[in-house]
Amino acid sequence: MTSVTVVGAGLAGSEAAWQLAQRGIQVRLYEMRPQVTTPAHETGHFAELVCSNSLGSVLETSAGGVLKMELERLDSLIIRTAKEHRVPAGGALAVDRELFAQAVTERLQNHPKIEIINEECTAIPEGVAVIATGPLTSPRLTEALKEITRSENLYFYDAAAPIVLGESVDYDKGFWGARYGKGTADYFNCPLTKEEYEEFVEALVTAEEAPLHEGDLGEEDLTVFEGCMPIEVMARRGKDALRYGPFKPVGLTDPEGKRPYAVLQLRLENTEATLFNLVGCQTRLKWGEQNRVFQLIPALRSAEFVRYGVMHRNTFINSPKVLNASFQCKDEQRIFLAGQLTGVEGYVESTASGLLAGINAARFALGQEVLAMPRETMLGSLAHYIAAADPGHFQPMNANFGILPVLDPPVRGKKDRKLAYAKRALDTLESFWTGL
Repeated sequence: MTSVTVVGAGLAGSEAAWQLAQRGIQVRLYEMRPQVTTPAHETGHFAELVCSNSLGSVLETSAGGVLKMELERLDSLIIRTAKEHRVPAGGALAVDRELFAQAVTERLQNHPKIEIINEECTAIPEGVAVIATGPLTSPRLTEALKEITRSENLYFYDAAAPIVLGESVDYDKGFWGARYGKGTADYFNCPLTKEEYEEFVEALVTAEEAPLHEGDLGEEDLTVFEGCMPIEVMARRGKDALRYGPFKPVGLTDPEGKRPYAVLQLRLENTEATLFNLVGCQTRLKWGEQNRVFQLIPALRSAEFVRYGVMHRNTFINSPKVLNASFQCKDEQRIFLAGQLTGVEGYVESTASGLLAGINAARFALGQEVLAMPRETMLGSLAHYIAAADPGHFQPMNANFGILPVLDPPVRGKKDRKLAYAKRALDTLESFWTGL
């Protein structure tokens, strides 16, 4: 009998188990709760959500909405169950958390192809397996993961700078170039005058920080985690602290041959130049504050943020070194990873990774070729980003329009452009899926 083991019954693991079972695969689903609890869970139910609106927007003008439509077309257990237990929330997919989790749990428990094992899995299972244990992976399984991913590719802190959409940057307010002219011009430099810099620093040091939650990086961590000092903490050390740090202008000259007073560098986040990382700007500011403060920089006046800076404890792997776009391990092909462990960020994104990992684990177990979804789909581009991002600067990513291939021909107008992305994604998925 063909069987696959799934470890973890969060959103990703639950979805993976369902996809496997629906394809006739016998599934052994490990979930350590309620025998072993975690700080983030209240019950022993599968697919437990933190709040009722955790699944986000359903609008086709949102990247999350497009991803949900793709998952619905692919018969996602999580999306189907969420819609059955939906509560009013405007354009968001909000659910009754208790009823939703109960329903997912019951469907998996009652599936004839799924065996539930309520105990901690402390080692990588034999045979084909999907590991979907999330950021709260138990210490013993974490040690096992170190062996298959290599310890240097397993991270425990998500200390990330914001990422902005390339098309929202004002390129007339900056210039391309590497420091001292070394290397290729992979950086876009956003210069600031003395007045602009001082206004930015004042806003930065007085901006409101997000409250610390259990598992977040606290002040005590920063003494040993100096390389990821929040930019606002650095700025409080003195008005010129940033000019001697991430905003230093040394080695940079503008097109007129002058050195700016201060410079924020944007680093290409992907080869298509649709996403940029704000170099050295890891931060704990509230998301609204990040918008307000960073948009004081002239080149970023209209910047659209696709991922905000965060600083918290988070277990995830350096996926570009470890995974293919199928969520299959490059070196251990019988092992598939899913969920936040892979660097996808968000509940729906975790669900999507679980769906694709489950489908591909089933195909692998049956001797079939694993699938890479088309790049034009949101799921395909998310999986591609996870597998093909710069491994030297990899950080978790959510679904956003910036990871999709650019439209050809381009579409003007933000709303029309998003609708065009959505239509292309769904049309491509329909053609691809019906052709299998």
